[in-house]
Amino acid sequence: MKALTSSEILGQVADSAVVKAEGKLWKLLVLAVMAGAYISFGAYASTMASFNLTADAATFGLGKLVSAMVFPVGLMMVVLCGAELFTGNCLMITGVLGKRITTLAMLRNWVIVYIGNFIGAMIVVFMVCYSGLLESAGGLLGAVTVKTAVGKTGLAFGKAFVLGIMCNWLVCLAVWMATGAQTAIGKIFSIYFCIMLFVLAGFEHSVANMYFIPAGILASENEAFVQLLGLDVSGLTFGNFLINNLLPVTLGNIVGGCVFVGMGYWFVHKR
Repeated sequence: MKALTSSEILGQVADSAVVKAEGKLWKLLVLAVMAGAYISFGAYASTMASFNLTADAATFGLGKLVSAMVFPVGLMMVVLCGAELFTGNCLMITGVLGKRITTLAMLRNWVIVYIGNFIGAMIVVFMVCYSGLLESAGGLLGAVTVKTAVGKTGLAFGKAFVLGIMCNWLVCLAVWMATGAQTAIGKIFSIYFCIMLFVLAGFEHSVANMYFIPAGILASENEAFVQLLGLDVSGLTFGNFLINNLLPVTLGNIVGGCVFVGMGYWFVHKR
């Protein structure tokens, strides 16, 4: 089947925005919990695949590549199985611009889905930490998990914001192309390379960070993990997670998805 044109994708995305805006609270919340878990599965698996490489500066780039090759499975599950992901839902701005939904209805969806994504991510965080998986390779996986969280919470507000913009620009392009693809394999390839690119580049995704940073915070309670790489975890707190990372990254994700994808294509095709 022939892929949709960009103009046709815009129509599909706007139709989807109406459905999402009218969704019942319980349905949106359950689907959002699923999406948060799916992204977290991808985040954990990407760390497991690459931790021995990213722990060493000499192989860090190769480790990022390996991580990037695994992580996209999270968004594949969201799109192909059907779930509600906050970052992808930034494309609901097309429905607002077309006056098919109100700004308030879009914000309602965002709040419900964001909360659900966080719950889903935290479920996976607790399962991973409780299961003992972070003790893999003599605790090196746990140490790298802490190292990742330390790096993310140590970002300056402005840098985290810009990294969030670039991330969701690519995530929403992945969703955009997957919407236009007419086969499952077409959707998979549409998702894979955009998501691989954002992970490899080191951009910041708010929902993925709902796994990466809380997992690092909980792992930092194990002194052996901290000492293995000689990490300073004094700033690794839930307060810094929320203020130094999640807030600026979320704002950046909104700009990246709404402005650079949704508003951009709406301006081109519907102004």
